[in-house]
Amino acid sequence: MADAGMLRFHVPEPEVRPGGTPDFSNVTIPKAGSVPRPEIDVDPRTIRDMAFSIIRVLNRAGEAVGPWAGLLTDEELLEGLRNMMTLRTFDARMQMAQRQGKTSFYMQHLGEEAVSCAFRKALQPGDMNFPTYRQAGLLIADGYPMVTMMNQIYSNEADPLKGRQLPIMYSSKEHGFFSISGNLATQYIQAVGWAMASAISNDSRIAAAWIGDGSTAESDFHSALVFASTYKAPVILNVVNNQWAISTFQGIARGGAGTFAARGLGFGIPALRVDGNDYLAVHAVAKWAAERARENLGPTLVEYVTYRAGAHSSSDDPSAYRPKAESDAWPLGDPVIRLKNHLIHKGVWSEERHTQAEAEILEAVIAAQKEAESHGTLHAGGKPSTRDMFEGVYAEMPPHLRRQRQQAGV
Repeated sequence: MADAGMLRFHVPEPEVRPGGTPDFSNVTIPKAGSVPRPEIDVDPRTIRDMAFSIIRVLNRAGEAVGPWAGLLTDEELLEGLRNMMTLRTFDARMQMAQRQGKTSFYMQHLGEEAVSCAFRKALQPGDMNFPTYRQAGLLIADGYPMVTMMNQIYSNEADPLKGRQLPIMYSSKEHGFFSISGNLATQYIQAVGWAMASAISNDSRIAAAWIGDGSTAESDFHSALVFASTYKAPVILNVVNNQWAISTFQGIARGGAGTFAARGLGFGIPALRVDGNDYLAVHAVAKWAAERARENLGPTLVEYVTYRAGAHSSSDDPSAYRPKAESDAWPLGDPVIRLKNHLIHKGVWSEERHTQAEAEILEAVIAAQKEAESHGTLHAGGKPSTRDMFEGVYAEMPPHLRRQRQQAGV
């Protein structure tokens, strides 16, 4: 037998390393408005190509074009712009607070604000999101108080979670925001199970699962797709492809699938890719997927093509694994600037009003921060009571915990 030679282990390489020239030539961007909008009851087999394209509404002139446009009023778009601006300002203040030692940890959404802010507006009260740590826009866009969010970040005496969760891992049943799990990808199986339960109980509420590109390599992701497709769970399966996991480029998790959306094709799930920096496109696609779920047509897998412009977290230095200028080279632009330009093009906004709005939002965020800090920060002020860690876990506290509470003197 001829010698076949030695086997070689393959490790995917990113397009560019620190010090190199950013290269996004592999990101094929179709013309805005060119991707069709199928009927919600479409046979998934007939739209397989949508898993490899990108749905876009806003063109480079700031115009909304194509079949996915026209779903939002000017007032709704202005609200969306303010929500994204608020999230960005909130992020900047909390990142600064972390550097000042007022909290132990923080994660920004810079460049990804449109994904969660626009998506939330496509849902109805009672629907449940199972988010990761970079979907705080779901809360901002739903009117959740910034003071309450900051109290949780500071783990102070007014923290609604009583210091039990890592900072930024919010939870609010009333606002459809399930407790964030630090073990990534668990959100997918939780969301599918919740959606199945909603269907079993003949309820009307749908679920939304959230995952990042890196976590799609986890087994929970694939298990969720099996159950969602088999039982036609009323769930939207969101994949936020921001090009980077903690320090690993997307190619490691994507494997040979070509796109993350394409992962849904083998399960018979409709799979779409959308410009994650286009507020109008994100909302339109989310609305389409939500309608499918409510009509008992099953799950939809949506990949949001975006870019993490900032660090993975306050513990991360992205200059160690990607070029410093890479975010500037991202071809889909900045979601806040793009929506601002669209509204200016429509004549309902201006540079002057935008500057004024930035000042107003900053003032509101600072006021919220002062109120939150009056309840304490990581190293100063009020803290949750030690007694709190014994409460809210069991309907009836077991004897061993009662003894421990007595020993603690609380």
